[in-house]
Amino acid sequence: MFDKLHEECGVFGIFGHPEAANLSYLGLYALQQRGQEGCGIVTSDGAHLHAHRGMGLVSDVFRFEEVFDRLPGKSAIGHVRYSTSGGNDIKNCQPITVDYSRGSIAVAHNGNLVNADELRGRLEKKGSIFSTTSDTETIVHLIAKAQSELLNERIADALNRVRGAYSLVFLTETRMVAVRDPHGFRPLSLGKLDGAYVVASESCAFDLIEAEFIREIEPGEMIIFNKDGMKSYFPFKKVEPTPCIFEYIYFARPDSRIFDRMVYTVRKELGRQLAREHAVEADMVIAVPDSGVPAAMGYAEEAGLPLELGLIRNHYVGRTFIEPQQSIRHFGVKIKLNPVREILEGKRIVVVDDSIVRGTTSRKIVKMLRDAGAREVHLRISSPPTSFPCFYGIDTPSRKELISASHTIDEISKYVTADSLGYLSLEGLHESVQKYGDAPTRFCESCFSGKYPVKFPKIKTDKQMGLFYEDSGS
Repeated sequence: MFDKLHEECGVFGIFGHPEAANLSYLGLYALQQRGQEGCGIVTSDGAHLHAHRGMGLVSDVFRFEEVFDRLPGKSAIGHVRYSTSGGNDIKNCQPITVDYSRGSIAVAHNGNLVNADELRGRLEKKGSIFSTTSDTETIVHLIAKAQSELLNERIADALNRVRGAYSLVFLTETRMVAVRDPHGFRPLSLGKLDGAYVVASESCAFDLIEAEFIREIEPGEMIIFNKDGMKSYFPFKKVEPTPCIFEYIYFARPDSRIFDRMVYTVRKELGRQLAREHAVEADMVIAVPDSGVPAAMGYAEEAGLPLELGLIRNHYVGRTFIEPQQSIRHFGVKIKLNPVREILEGKRIVVVDDSIVRGTTSRKIVKMLRDAGAREVHLRISSPPTSFPCFYGIDTPSRKELISASHTIDEISKYVTADSLGYLSLEGLHESVQKYGDAPTRFCESCFSGKYPVKFPKIKTDKQMGLFYEDSGS
């Protein structure tokens, strides 16, 4: 319905709190923007694991109080999901829970393993039977086959065999484990609440449950939580971290702190830099809500223009809706966004959005604004052109579906029917992000540059992967 890159997933975990299930529920609520297809919580009562999973939003899957009666224990992990690997199916909902020779283990995963199909094929040849199509299950099979008696060594052995992005939370009967891949593609933070340890994809989850933010879990770090406290390990070969820069542009909540920076502050700076690079004579600035709002604020401040609410978002649009029998122009966008004619009529407008994927939604938004009386529409994008698919936990279209992969900026501007179009430069993006960090950081920018930090196996079982090789000649 809406032409955006899709969210990945969100994970949450808490160890040693009497209200573990309830707090996990609240934590997942705070992370809902990271995935809306399905969710789940697994708890431990010290002897057994208990799970509840379902398709839909957190508020739908956990709508009845009796669900929490079936989730006893002082430790829990949770997951909200958008499928980047595996289908949209209840069997792929996480946390995945299995029983094996050493007991029970559950895992929640944010990221994507680029060699999961290769590993799965090898495991199946040796007799492994998979119950899901998710890449996360590959990790569980590798852990089950590891020979060490120590949990941290079994997990390390398994993860040393995979490649790609992973922020993981594991739960056994007596322990919780949090791990971040050596490149640190996806965020993962550590907190504390009433003596209990908490981990979450974003710090906004700590704010909701009033937990103390301690620090980010470092790239390549594994933390074991048990009755004696927590212990940190670094069991992987050290590489230069490359966290995902798109988290700042769109995915993370603006009230979160990730990769050592406040998202809201960075997004405003993206807007300021965009105004420096692409100034235009105009009467006002408006945002495409909600993700474009901080950048629009920054643009308006730098340009000395008023910021107006020219587009109003309907926050109560469900995942599906019944289309009218008679055609309504731009119905999919109009159900979510509505222009305010009294503000827009006769005005020259700068409209700020975070990205253009296929260009179809931008075209409809520009048309809506003109129909509402806007005299000029100047589209400004607070990121560089998205020209390459992501294989590290973001669901992107194939390269041939990304409009900037095959069209110039002038051609895109004509297609979306804007009076002008300006993207933030890659240099401007880096300058804006680095401005607020304590130390320079190398980020993954593969969706803009096509430079992938982790190489891919030459297999073509995945639709996106096959198109990637076809387009790149790899």
